[in-house]
Amino acid sequence: MKLKTLSVAMILATVPMTGAFAAAMDRTGQSISAFLQPGNYAEAGLSVLDADVSGKDIAGNNTGDMAASYHSASAALKIQATDKISVGLLFDQPFGAKAQYNSDNHIFATQTPTGREGTSAEVTTENLTLLVGFQPNENWNVYAGPVWQQAKGEVHLRGAAYSDFGTGAYNAVMKNDDAWGWAAGVAYQIPEIALKASLTYRSKIKHELEANETGLGALNTQLANFNGKGLTEVTTPQSVNLDFQTGVAENTVAFANVRWVNWDGFSITPYAFGKLLQNNPARIADTLVEYNKNQWTINAGVGRKFSEKWGANVSVGWDSGAGNPVSTLGPTEGYWSLGLGAQYSPASNYFIQGGVKYFWLGDAQALTAGSNNVGQFKDNHAIGYGMKIGYKF
Repeated sequence: MKLKTLSVAMILATVPMTGAFAAAMDRTGQSISAFLQPGNYAEAGLSVLDADVSGKDIAGNNTGDMAASYHSASAALKIQATDKISVGLLFDQPFGAKAQYNSDNHIFATQTPTGREGTSAEVTTENLTLLVGFQPNENWNVYAGPVWQQAKGEVHLRGAAYSDFGTGAYNAVMKNDDAWGWAAGVAYQIPEIALKASLTYRSKIKHELEANETGLGALNTQLANFNGKGLTEVTTPQSVNLDFQTGVAENTVAFANVRWVNWDGFSITPYAFGKLLQNNPARIADTLVEYNKNQWTINAGVGRKFSEKWGANVSVGWDSGAGNPVSTLGPTEGYWSLGLGAQYSPASNYFIQGGVKYFWLGDAQALTAGSNNVGQFKDNHAIGYGMKIGYKF
């Protein structure tokens, strides 16, 4: 069972992460599989997730679908500089959130001078990871390098769900911030049986974002007293990925990925918002968003090469979630998933992949980051789609 005969199926092992929908704000799974491809290699991909997340508010009314669809781009370039040294540059958008509540629901919407508005939020990050690997022989690869990350966010709280914040209508726009972290890992392979395993650690990255915070009436005056006097500190979590694959029959490979993300203790508290909370003895909340449980995600499956041009895979996945109750800005608790992927290789040096994954999202109780129960979200789902182009040179 030589590596050459399994090359198509091995590449397919990267497809199951397409369209990730994971705990808290985890989006891509932060794979480094492109860096571990043999020789010189480049790829670019795009995935889209369409989720349907709805529930009942405390009055028993339907919230409507609050999960806005989003897309995530990725790209990678790997150069085998010498027999023992490799260099890789990886781009992804690892963490994010996008929520939009229906403006007709008074629990999550209110009237403003510009019209009736629903609660909404969007958080985006972009990563560039530079890895340098050392291969003392054909079996081992030790790699490490810096990670540059950009983060920004925007939130608009509306409705009775947030009355305990004393906000009425609160807005925070957090500008782009750049920060640095690092990644390191080790990989082992036995080409004769198509076995490959890797363990990768990514550090936490601390951001200090400048936030413009506004509100209505007296709240806006209070927020103005603190605007520009402090930065909003947000630390994206550290993580560990374990990837494994091995040939199980001719032209067939089994694969698995285990991911741990340190969400426990993560929080977002815009500076002025936090100061108002500290000055309010009746407050029930200390943060805008927080998580209290670490995330575990497992994906496993089988890929098979049917011909020199065609291959496919099937995978199942499980995600633990990051605690329940959860934030109203992401009211799901983990998932189960089923994924299908296919690959077409017009020539031996390039391919096109496509994948789809269906998610059964876990039920969750939604809180306003304190102890105020504002809704129950049940029986929700999501569908992810993805496409990738890879080129060997």
